[in-house]
Formats: sequence, structure tokens, C-alpha cells
Amino acid sequence: MDRGKIWRVWLPLTVGLWAFAVIFRSGPGPHGLARSIGLLFGLIGLAGVIVSRYTLGRSFSIVPKATALVTNGIYSRIRNPIYISGMICVLGMVLIVGRLKLVAIFLVLIPMQIIRARREAQVLEARFGDAYREYRKRTWF
Repeated sequence: MDRGKIWRVWLPLTVGLWAFAVIFRSGPGPHGLARSIGLLFGLIGLAGVIVSRYTLGRSFSIVPKATALVTNGIYSRIRNPIYISGMICVLGMVLIVGRLKLVAIFLVLIPMQIIRARREAQVLEARFGDAYREYRKRTWF
């Protein structure tokens, strides 16, 4: 297994699972149905982020760089699965902790992710042109 895969996949997965376990068991907030649903959402979101990162491989970057147009795996259906999965993960954490203030933060993050996705789309369209426009037509967000 290459070192890059450890940093891209296994380390985030391990840290994420550990964090959810600790916060679910001993974190603030009521221990009820919402907390359990939050754990489910959190784990689904974390899994989506990890699968997306794995699929992107070395094409992942924090700032938009058009190194490759990845259209396989989860990217064959969703253009921005990391953003969507990340939001599901954050929603899970909000439900686990059960603090109303965190809902406001979650609601602020949604337009921020949309803006990031649009900026990324501009970079990809400038680099890949018609190939990216065709890809956009057959995928969601």
C-alpha cells in the first residue's frame, strides 16, 4: 500500500471513526433517537468523503486545480460528492451534539459549499471545455 493511500484514505477514516465514537459516547447533548440518527448520518457522510477521496486519488486538492477530470465511481453520478458527503457528516455531528447554535453553522456552510462547487466548475470548464460540459449534463450537483 502506498503512503499516499494511507494519508488519503486510512488516516481520515480512522480519525473520523474514533471522533464519532468519542463524541457519540461522551459528548454533550441528550442521548436519544436524534443522537442515534446523527451517528448514522455522520457515518454515512464520513464513508462518502472517504470513497470520494479514494476515487479522486492524486487529483484531490484544497484549491481548484484541473489536473484530471475524474468521472468514474461516485463521480459518475455526483460532481461534488465530497461536499455533499461532508455536509451529511456535519449534519450528523449537529444531531449528535444536539445544540441549536450548530444548526446555524450548518445552514451557513450550505451556500459556502455551493459557491466552492461553482468556482471549481469554472476551473474545470476552462480546462476541459466540452468534456466537462457533457459530464455536467449527466451528473447531479
